[in-house]
Amino acid sequence: MGTRLVLLGTGNPNPNPDRCGPSSAVVVDDQAYIIDAGPGLVRRAAAAYQRGIEGLRADRLDRLFLTHLHSDHTIGLPDIILTPWVMERKGPLRIWGPPGTKKMCTHIMKAYSEDIEIRQNGLEKANNSGIEIRPIEIKEGAVHEDDLVKVDAFRVKHGTWEHSFGFRFETPDRTIVISGDCSPTPELVDNYRGADILLHEVYSCDGFSRRSDQWKAYHSGSHTSAVQLAEMLLKVRPEKVVLHHHLLWGTSPEDLLREIREVYDGDVVFGNDLDIY
Repeated sequence: MGTRLVLLGTGNPNPNPDRCGPSSAVVVDDQAYIIDAGPGLVRRAAAAYQRGIEGLRADRLDRLFLTHLHSDHTIGLPDIILTPWVMERKGPLRIWGPPGTKKMCTHIMKAYSEDIEIRQNGLEKANNSGIEIRPIEIKEGAVHEDDLVKVDAFRVKHGTWEHSFGFRFETPDRTIVISGDCSPTPELVDNYRGADILLHEVYSCDGFSRRSDQWKAYHSGSHTSAVQLAEMLLKVRPEKVVLHHHLLWGTSPEDLLREIREVYDGDVVFGNDLDIY
């Protein structure tokens, strides 16, 4: 079956009803590795399962990687902790994330303690193992390896976050790189080299020109413009580039792709929820 990239949510903090929050899955054979926990991720995973991605069946969701702890990337954390357990996940949920992940998980478990208690000790008799979480706080470098995948984390610049990461997944047949939320730095290029698929955030230059000075200062230090991305792509030329976490500000997907293609002529696609590559 090989390795596939499944887009579970391609949105951003804006509540677009057509796009769930940032979340994707690298699925190797029938094992899914979820990246980020935007709102709606478990239901999007269920939709992907209905389309034949067996590894995204709810009770099999047990491996999660967090790029950073912004709310649009973590609001779905209670969902992936609790819903697959309700659907009879048997084993623990392992979570790799930046410093602060353990504290966030501890507070979520406290917040849902009444629900957990009644499900375990009431009429449902839910299991004890599927609600277990094992958060692992990461630093740059190798963070996980098993028979199917090797995962490296690399630091990215995302505003004033002290700890923010991208991930590189190397499987027997593909290398998939997830940029995370980031502004351009020279180090990114080295981590993008050799990617079969690069999943990258992006914002429209034309839309950016109409933003307020305050928002321009934020976005230029936190995210990557279409032209900046294209300039990086010229140096590494991945086999395919998939865009998500799009910031359009009144422009269209076609406009955004045009901005990139004025600089870079490689294979770039505008990602949508439930796309599979």
